[in-house]
Amino acid sequence: MKYVIKLEELAQTIVGISILSYLPLQFSWWLWIILFLSPDIAMLGYAIGKKTGGVLYNIFHHKGIAIALAAAGFLLKDPVVMLTGTLLFAHASFDRIWGYDLKYMDDFKHTHLGWIK
Repeated sequence: MKYVIKLEELAQTIVGISILSYLPLQFSWWLWIILFLSPDIAMLGYAIGKKTGGVLYNIFHHKGIAIALAAAGFLLKDPVVMLTGTLLFAHASFDRIWGYDLKYMDDFKHTHLGWIK
């Protein structure tokens, strides 16, 4: 079952990246990489504490929030908001391929799908 979930997350990552290629924003390839990895800045919350880190990480990696942002950007015809939501979605899916899921507040390695080894 674990591999089926990883394949599903890979498909979602590919869909997210594909959508990014259709947005009317043009960036250099290296900036796309930085933007794709930027949600991990939320891990800095762990410097404050486990609870703050968990909350910030979950906000930046919650697919529901990402979809809501992307939809709002689409409805408002705002490509930056659409970009933000799509990036968050693609990044969250990418992280889940590697086991970095939504966090419990007790430990960074304690996720909603189990413990990271």
